[in-house]
Amino acid sequence: MELMIRKIGNSTGLTFPSALLRDLGLAVGQMMSLKQTDDGALLLRVKPTRKKYSAKELNALCDFNAPMPQDLVAWDAVHPVSNESL
Repeated sequence: MELMIRKIGNSTGLTFPSALLRDLGLAVGQMMSLKQTDDGALLLRVKPTRKKYSAKELNALCDFNAPMPQDLVAWDAVHPVSNESL
């Protein structure tokens, strides 16, 4: 398969046939990484996406019996100055 580097607006890019994207399971907006190998070949890889957690999932990971970190304990002990207490 041959691809042509094209001018796309103010950018430059490659366009991929829809069938290839479908076969590879790729979609518009998906992040990729590009690396040049020692022999000059280009290696294009899909960047792994980070899992998006719900608040419920994140709270399930918390230890509510853990002690408060010292910097937060110190912050709670600071007295208000001026109109901060309003």
